[in-house]
Amino acid sequence: QVQLVESGGGSVQAGGSLRLSCAASGSTYRSYCMGWFRQAPGKEREAVAGVFNGGGSTYYEDSVKGRFTISQDNAQNTLYLQMNSLKPEDTAKYYCAMATYCNGGFTPQIVDNYGFWGQGIQVPVSS
Repeated sequence: QVQLVESGGGSVQAGGSLRLSCAASGSTYRSYCMGWFRQAPGKEREAVAGVFNGGGSTYYEDSVKGRFTISQDNAQNTLYLQMNSLKPEDTAKYYCAMATYCNGGFTPQIVDNYGFWGQGIQVPVSS
């Protein structure tokens, strides 16, 4: 079993920063393939950022490139998402996810590749 718990969300003004954390517990050997997703009201869940290939590769959705940074602290079993220069369009519920299987062919932006999810955390960005 895997448990993922997000923290660090909250209201922020446009241009501000937040750091989301995801604490993983349980069977964390898959922790080398993890990601952050978000879902805005009325929209599908989308990949924001991912880390894979043993932590050596990262993925970012185009709209967050240069503003968001994903990182891991494997000793602490914690995944982070540093979000800078936030925009109102970043407003969504953010989810941490861990892959069901983690191998060389892993595709980080596909929702179905993740079998374990946190409960999500709201990030409202006001203009």
